[in-house]
Amino acid sequence: MDEELFRIGVITEPHGVQGEVKVYPTTDDPARLKKIKEIILDDGKEKSLLHLKGVKFQNDRLILRFEEFQTRDDVERLRKKELFVTRKNAVPLKKDEYYISDLVGLRVVDEDDVEVGVIREVLQTAANDVYEIERTNGETLLLPAIKQCVLDVDVEGGRMKVHVMEGL
Repeated sequence: MDEELFRIGVITEPHGVQGEVKVYPTTDDPARLKKIKEIILDDGKEKSLLHLKGVKFQNDRLILRFEEFQTRDDVERLRKKELFVTRKNAVPLKKDEYYISDLVGLRVVDEDDVEVGVIREVLQTAANDVYEIERTNGETLLLPAIKQCVLDVDVEGGRMKVHVMEGL
């Protein structure tokens, strides 16, 4: 499984006696899991393919059932294990949406094509994402991911053009 993986959740504990698990979702749209058939479990030593049999929602958690597990004992060892999907099985993006893994590492230039720095991290906030950019001088710039600041994103070209507002 050398494909690029996207984390969608972390198993918190077994649920019931029929091999279901409670999962803390790390995806921004947990409902999309209803459309996914295969999930990859990373147990810390190896990755294995699981076949999703059922998805239920309970407060801020998901309850997942896999074909590979039938009893509580089968899933007891899965606490704190991470669940992933491949890029191929990830939900398609809408216009002007990007996977975080595609943004990290992009070269950032201003509207005059002057080098600003490199995106080191994408911080997800309630209002909007914020790009943490390591400036060419070593300082950190926090740039909101809003249309007034982000002028163009060229993932394949490895570049983002931005407008750095005064005061940032």
